[in-house]
Amino acid sequence: MATLSSRRIPLKTGLAYHLLEWDAESDHTVLLLHGYLDFAWTFARMVEAGLAGSYHIVAPDLRGHGDSDRVGAGGYYHFADYLPDVHDLVRQTARRRLSIVGHSMGGSVASWLAGSFPSRVERLALLEGLGPPETPTPTGPGRVTSWINAWDRVVDKPARSFAGIEDAAARLMEHDALLDVDLARELAERGTTVGEDGRRRWKHDPLHATIGPYGGFRFDVAARFWERIHCPVLLVEGSASEFRHPPAELDRRAACFKDVRRATLEGAGHMMQRHQPAKLARLLTEFLG
Repeated sequence: MATLSSRRIPLKTGLAYHLLEWDAESDHTVLLLHGYLDFAWTFARMVEAGLAGSYHIVAPDLRGHGDSDRVGAGGYYHFADYLPDVHDLVRQTARRRLSIVGHSMGGSVASWLAGSFPSRVERLALLEGLGPPETPTPTGPGRVTSWINAWDRVVDKPARSFAGIEDAAARLMEHDALLDVDLARELAERGTTVGEDGRRRWKHDPLHATIGPYGGFRFDVAARFWERIHCPVLLVEGSASEFRHPPAELDRRAACFKDVRRATLEGAGHMMQRHQPAKLARLLTEFLG
């Protein structure tokens, strides 16, 4: 049985990352990258439902999420900043073989990293991780104005707080109808911290909830990374997900990969690792080998 540990490691970027690690006698590391406003514990049930023991599993909290460092005063979260973080995390933790599983935003991080260092990644699984729709607000003065105004609001307005775990769990279920009560409570407990006033607040940096200064997703940019990936790629969608791309758009994005296969996970929404952990574990085990 794999042993779960929780630790923090310093990175060359100057931040320390918290990670969960399921050790095993395997030279195959599987790196799990969570999505926007999520954290490493989102994968725990999935790992323990089938992946633990077969692979060396590493699941970090990305910068400004969970128990990893925030950027600090004057800093911001630009998407590309995740890449040197994860690159150094791989250098320090990965074994001879490396596969990456990325959910949502973590899928974008995974595919950009794999496109930048294609010879390092053996398998790549993207769980609704092909990026959002192309942004309707390109880089320009209007977007920069919105960014600065949003930053002002975050600084001036206290972060949302909850009286206890039950209230935080209810908030999670409000945005995820398929999330069961027990897991919602577990995630609420691990994903919040208690302040001096006794109230709970999410661990992620509130700056994540602001619009960035640069234009969002651009297909032409992402495609340049995807076209460099030569390892097998698995694209997974949740059958009940509200974030599924229209078929024609999904076909356009999938066509960028040299060796791609696709799957739909029945009974799962966007947060598929929470909704159908055992089914997803079986699907990934079959793909990872």
